[in-house]
Amino acid sequence: MSYVNAFLVGGLICAIGQLLIDKTKLTSAKILVLYVVLGAVLASFGIYQKIVDIGGAGATIPLTGFGYSLAKGVFNEVDRIGLLGIFTGGFKAASAGLSAAVFFGYIMAAISRSKAKK
Repeated sequence: MSYVNAFLVGGLICAIGQLLIDKTKLTSAKILVLYVVLGAVLASFGIYQKIVDIGGAGATIPLTGFGYSLAKGVFNEVDRIGLLGIFTGGFKAASAGLSAAVFFGYIMAAISRSKAKK
């Protein structure tokens, strides 16, 4: 059943993103930022943890999950070392994702041509 829940939650997150692309003039970059910030905000209110409990990887893999990981890392580090955790917690919690994003972003930039949205 966890596979079905992950598929449904992840699919819903992706479907909302697709609707934003199709029905608004928001660029992909703005939607990316919106999803990361939304994940962090929902994590700060404890809402996203409930979504993760239901959807598992379907909730943690999309961009909202990245925002959730950043916020969760900050909260953990602030509890552990104090206010300095605001600056270090997000990087510690999401270092693998950040490294992969930089690496694959560089590779894609090197091999593709970008186009502006009309």
